[in-house]
Amino acid sequence: MMNESPNLRSAPTPKNARNLQTKRKHRRYNLKFKMAAVKLITEQGYTVSEAARRLGIDRTNLKNWLYKHSPNFDPADSAAVMNSDDPVLLRKLLQQQRRENERLRMECDILKKATAYFAKEQL
Repeated sequence: MMNESPNLRSAPTPKNARNLQTKRKHRRYNLKFKMAAVKLITEQGYTVSEAARRLGIDRTNLKNWLYKHSPNFDPADSAAVMNSDDPVLLRKLLQQQRRENERLRMECDILKKATAYFAKEQL
């Protein structure tokens, strides 16, 4: 058994030393490829997992591209659901839209009341 004294410890390693050893080569994708990948989801109705698997890329990358290049994307509005004849999917979409409609009406009412309140204060 080796007896190490505190003075003989090895020098501290840089924080990124471990990362340098296990670092993978990062692939760079051009904008055209990213947009085509996003269109698979937004226009053709693929799921993120399905599109990533078919393209051979990481799901996380594809999700990030989706949020960056299509920030208003809602999976419920995807082409697969909108072009579907499945009554269950259409009913689910209708329920989501009704809930959103009700929420927006409530927000509008709150804003109207707040506007009226602050208008009274200024008089």
